[in-house]
Amino acid sequence: MNAPVKQSKQTTLDDLAELSRKETVAVKSVRRKQIVLTEIDTLLGEDELALKIGFKLLPSKKAFSKITTDLFFDGKKISSIIISVPQSPLAKDDFEFTHALDMRGVGSGSHRIKAEMYELWSGEKLTCAFQEVVVKYAPKTREERLIEVPIIKSIAGIDLAIVSDSEKNIYRKIEKNRKKELVGKRDEW
Repeated sequence: MNAPVKQSKQTTLDDLAELSRKETVAVKSVRRKQIVLTEIDTLLGEDELALKIGFKLLPSKKAFSKITTDLFFDGKKISSIIISVPQSPLAKDDFEFTHALDMRGVGSGSHRIKAEMYELWSGEKLTCAFQEVVVKYAPKTREERLIEVPIIKSIAGIDLAIVSDSEKNIYRKIEKNRKKELVGKRDEW
């Protein structure tokens, strides 16, 4: 009479090759972090241009904390902002924000607007994405001065915390004053 042979639950050297193949398949199925620019939409006003930028974070917003966004007008950088990505379970993975550009004094014609988004890690750009759009602009009023690039009037975003350069300077001053106060309150022995 033959009794069934029970296989050992302990991993043997023969099973190691099979386990490593399964692990590599599992690692390959995991998607890399990436930023996808979904849209750049423009709306011309009398003296301003509203620029709506939509983007999606893959695999999810939980993989990101801060994203830097640079805006270029005809090849010249006009804006650089840092976007803090919310880690709330109620937030979604796709976002949008709007730049309002002051176009007074900008000459008529076709202008290239480029948005570049990336995650900055130790001075290196990671997960970079960019999109470019050409805008035909014809000013409704003629100004005496002509400027090469527009001025950013405002930046607005839904569910995003946008930190501009002026706000960064204010936070730095507050931090410096706070440190001075702490040093002044210390007891020197």
